[in-house]
Amino acid sequence: MSDLGWNPLHGVPSYPAERYAVLADRIGGILRSRNDILLVQAEAVVALEAAAVSLARPGLTALNIITSSYGGWFGRWLRRGGAAVADIVAEPGLPIEIEAVAKALQTGPKFDMLALVHAESASGILNPLPEILALARARGIVTVVDAVASVGGHGLDVGALGIDIAVIGPQKALGGPAGVSALSVSRSAWDLILRDGAPRDSILSLADLKTWVDSGRRGLPGTPAPLEFFALETALDRVEAEGMGNIVARHVLAAAATWAGLAALGAPAWVPAARASNLVTAVPVPEALAPAALIAAAGQLGVELTEGVGTGPARLLRLNHTGPRAAFQTVLSNVVAYGAALRQTGHPSDISAAAEAISAAYSR
Repeated sequence: MSDLGWNPLHGVPSYPAERYAVLADRIGGILRSRNDILLVQAEAVVALEAAAVSLARPGLTALNIITSSYGGWFGRWLRRGGAAVADIVAEPGLPIEIEAVAKALQTGPKFDMLALVHAESASGILNPLPEILALARARGIVTVVDAVASVGGHGLDVGALGIDIAVIGPQKALGGPAGVSALSVSRSAWDLILRDGAPRDSILSLADLKTWVDSGRRGLPGTPAPLEFFALETALDRVEAEGMGNIVARHVLAAAATWAGLAALGAPAWVPAARASNLVTAVPVPEALAPAALIAAAGQLGVELTEGVGTGPARLLRLNHTGPRAAFQTVLSNVVAYGAALRQTGHPSDISAAAEAISAAYSR
């Protein structure tokens, strides 16, 4: 049995009710959003489901872009609520093509909403968000953007882009806790959510959180977990001290250095840099090699490489440079470990050239 006398988690005080509004305003500043900021007491997938549940109803028509399992889930949540959903599915592991979105908008019904993921940690890709939002905005379509894996890794100006609902979690590029998330909700989105009623008395009800906003933004519904909010507050302190521009630049540099190292190693990247996420770089596994063998070989060096999620025949490995990992030491160890794993499986790789390329990228 643990000694409760020294446990720092024992007897943690409640998070002060007056500081929830301050947290929301700080998140709004990070997102450059003047819309309502809602705090969800759970990991970001719950906030995503809450957005779908709060919007879905018979008579709603939605265009849903699928570039990972998250997009697939979002479409299913909308259908479960009675919405009519048209899915556009990208090739496995690849970004959606803007031409496919334009065609669906031109030939389909009048859509009330459009949903997509900005950056995909599952495959290391970046969807063409500004271009898609421009198409939707021209048609008066409410947009829902999963920005969990892009906030902090890519520029995200919710106000300038005109995003109606942006869902974020602080656990990736921002280096914060996973147990709390947030949404930015515009007036147009509220009009759609509250039209013909909305789900109430539920942890998935954005309408209930609208009541929290309208009543002064003090104590959140239920019994909040104070540790998560103290951790979020500390993460926001770090974000503001470093500056969002510097955080994005750090991720841009980590991605560019990873690309340079892989090129010198002789390993092709999965997609062009303009279509790649700054948080994760994906590489296609050479033919006749098992991803698990490369992962195991890198693991023997103490480096964690992971397989692409939901990428099917693409057979991708991911090099993670997210949050505090967006740094020289991690980028170098990722690429060197991948090169060593390739060598162990009989594939030549110029590890020395890769290390020099990474060092040069960080020395500019």
